[in-house]
Amino acid sequence: MPHTLASMWTNWSGGQHARPHATVRPLDEAGVVAAVRRAAERGMRVRALGAGTAWSPLAVTDEVVLDCSALTGVVSVEPGRVRVRAGATMRQLLTELAAHDLTLAAIPGWDQMTVGGATATGAHGSGCAVGSVSALVQSVRLVDGVGAVHRIEGSDLDAVRCSLGALGVLTEVDLDVVPARSLSRFEEQRSLDELLAEGFLEGHHWAEFDLYPGGRALARWADPVDEPTTPGEDAHPRSTALGSAQVLGRVVPRLAPALRRAAGQRLEVTGSAHEVLVMQRSPRGEVTEWALPREALGDALRAFDAAVQARGIHLRFPVHVRIGAAETGLLHPAHGRPTAWLAVRATHGAHVELFGLAESVFADMGGRPHWAGRHDWTAADLEVTYPGFAQFAKIRDRLDPDRRFSSPYLDELLGP
Repeated sequence: MPHTLASMWTNWSGGQHARPHATVRPLDEAGVVAAVRRAAERGMRVRALGAGTAWSPLAVTDEVVLDCSALTGVVSVEPGRVRVRAGATMRQLLTELAAHDLTLAAIPGWDQMTVGGATATGAHGSGCAVGSVSALVQSVRLVDGVGAVHRIEGSDLDAVRCSLGALGVLTEVDLDVVPARSLSRFEEQRSLDELLAEGFLEGHHWAEFDLYPGGRALARWADPVDEPTTPGEDAHPRSTALGSAQVLGRVVPRLAPALRRAAGQRLEVTGSAHEVLVMQRSPRGEVTEWALPREALGDALRAFDAAVQARGIHLRFPVHVRIGAAETGLLHPAHGRPTAWLAVRATHGAHVELFGLAESVFADMGGRPHWAGRHDWTAADLEVTYPGFAQFAKIRDRLDPDRRFSSPYLDELLGP
């Protein structure tokens, strides 16, 4: 089991840093068990590390980092189910499923995160009929705080969905799968009023939009078509061109006016879901994302715009809007209600005022933060906002009574 001494760790955006006492890279589940037991013997705490794609300090620790990057590969594919090791990336999983003419009903907007990380943080795409990756979980294998291995299903499973890594280390995850279908994806300029009035977000299999200052939006939607899922020779260039328009609007804000002027242009691409729904790349920066009651979307966007203008803040990036179904995960931000997701992005160092403003507006309207994004919530907020918080705490006491998987950040967020 590879083991290294202290070295600097930085998340993918560069906004989080840590110098752990040690980094352990287990090669299998037995290695995870050994690492947890060794840490327990030494009285040290452990944080599992996936791809490091969260903007929040979820993986930050100065004690032991468990690097799960070797725990990859699909274990089995059965009707309606795939079993995959938790360190596999979403891209690896989706590519393997495509070879079986299968896919996931919920596909996150970025596929570099690991399956374990996507499950632990509630990573999601967009669509009124689907939830997040967490909602697809049928069962998991988990190493608890004393190094015992559990297969968790049934009543405890809703605690594991979106558990923030506080209950143990996921080694394998069983997920629902569905037959793969080709999707035609479109991209077009629309006004906010059009998108909110015409039921745009609920009217398609998948839909989202980026809202720019001034009320113009770059809308994207996709629906199934009766075409083969294997793309033709021209599918990749067309998909790249479509993705480039999306990325340019986020990475190069000065191009946004040109994008808004292209109101009559519609772009289209057809391919499998994991080809057309996933961004080609995700721009760096800091992000805060909030899950609001679906019915509050229009009021929330207008209130945030008014607050930004009142403060004289210049938005360099659009607000990214998605929707999702109600979830059962005890700590999932979409718990118990259809949800509108609003993501606000800023460059590192320029995010503090803007994110504080977003939090004040969205929290007042019933919002809950996405755990991978920046926020300032503590256990007091969760106690008020999550009806299942006490149940989650009881399961945490059972699986990790010594808080082997906690950290200063989780001490504040979930309580000691």
